[in-house]
Amino acid sequence: MQVYDVVIIGSGLAAWMTAHSLPKNKTVAMLTKQSRWSSNSMLAQGGVAAVFSKEDHWSSHYRDTMTAGCEYNNEQAVEYLVKRGPALIHELMRSGLRFDCNEHNEVLLGREGAHTCRRILHAGGDATGKALVSFLYQQAHHYVDMIEYEKVQELIVTDGRCVGVWTQNSAGELSAYYAQHVVLATGGCGALYSYTSNTPEAVGNGLSLAYRAGAELVDLEFIQFHPTLLVQNGKAVGLVSEAVRGEGAVLVNGHGERIMKGVHELEDLAPRDIVSREIYKRMTNGEQIFLSIKNVKNFTKRFPTITSLCRTHGINLEKQLIPVMPGAHFHMGGVKVNMFGETNIQRLYAVGEAACSGVHGANRLASNSLLEGLVFGELVAKRITERQDEPIIPVPFSVPFRQEVPLLPSKTYVQEMMMSHVGIVRSHSSLTRMVRLLEECLKEVEGNLLGYKHETIECIHMITAAYVIAKSALEREESRGAHFRSDFPAACPRWSKQKIIRQKEKVLAWKV
Repeated sequence: MQVYDVVIIGSGLAAWMTAHSLPKNKTVAMLTKQSRWSSNSMLAQGGVAAVFSKEDHWSSHYRDTMTAGCEYNNEQAVEYLVKRGPALIHELMRSGLRFDCNEHNEVLLGREGAHTCRRILHAGGDATGKALVSFLYQQAHHYVDMIEYEKVQELIVTDGRCVGVWTQNSAGELSAYYAQHVVLATGGCGALYSYTSNTPEAVGNGLSLAYRAGAELVDLEFIQFHPTLLVQNGKAVGLVSEAVRGEGAVLVNGHGERIMKGVHELEDLAPRDIVSREIYKRMTNGEQIFLSIKNVKNFTKRFPTITSLCRTHGINLEKQLIPVMPGAHFHMGGVKVNMFGETNIQRLYAVGEAACSGVHGANRLASNSLLEGLVFGELVAKRITERQDEPIIPVPFSVPFRQEVPLLPSKTYVQEMMMSHVGIVRSHSSLTRMVRLLEECLKEVEGNLLGYKHETIECIHMITAAYVIAKSALEREESRGAHFRSDFPAACPRWSKQKIIRQKEKVLAWKV
């Protein structure tokens, strides 16, 4: 048994921002089921959105965020995000964080989909996420106990308060970590799908841990599919950032015809859900879709990560056509939290992609995710700092003897079923089938997960996360943002705010 002030589950940007913002006299443990460098944040090619130009204003960033989110966003959270973001980034820059600049040492600003102004800051060209995580790691790792390759099996909750976690390391050894505060910074769930930009470990563990502990989950059906994943031999092998389209690339079919002409007023820079559905429709009709980069100046210099990715997979960039397809990218839903990351369980917090404050609404605006991790990671740390310590009483536990392994589907099978039944386009029949299938799987699992092997626990968390997402998608009988129902085809209807709130309350409060 080990005792800390704060236990953070995850090692992405939101996790490190939370650790960085805590007082240095706090004892902090950071647990990650893989390497400390394995996170979606490290893969983030896009930038961080913030108002830096004199021609821009926070109200414009606010409006773009609300429009992309189909007016479903938490307005208070959005306003705080876009107002606090620039000041926070300036503070980090004064501490040594560097973004790409021109010859006059002025920050270069890019543009991405659904933004009406250039406000995207990049670091290392198309390696912004890696640059941000590396910077915060250097700032904070000296006073954080970094525990790698240790999977959290269950949260420890007593009398409505989270007091720690049970874990299992790669050797199968069990441990208990107790803490005054537990922070879920476990990232997203894109790897529940067969086509994704996410790291393979991003299978929604945070959703499952919170659900099993009795926490409320919200907006789970809103999963953003990125329009442009690199395709090789029918498989998605990496992400081609939206910043490429922001610099002039366009989507074309095999005949060179632009596919977004006439579909949306912003054409190739339309919100991601609209672009993804158009590509999906075209591919369903047998077309192959490419990203034409002939209008992008200095592509290889501007996008070194994407250039390396293409060359690794045998894409001839001299043809100036990159084959692309949509794939699961970002989860707008998550563990229900307030502005300070607090859940309905005392001393349990969630931050980053694992959390849902409503800041992204039904569809995230490009490059708001890294900003979210920074801004709300700081707020979680602030709330933890304000809380008074309370006595922790360790909970005795025994490991049950697991004579039989539950009969569960493979990871690949779950991914394929999620892609076909809870993917870009959904229907009542496909969602009903998926929910029933997953319900049958979960009947195989009783009690806590202690004593199961690593692979079994991962599968159980994966099935649990898939179940709550499919269930939420079935309950929302409308098309809105990233949730599109073929049996309710009117996408993003302009309903009144009152109806949005009632629909939201009806759908998404899942508890054990």
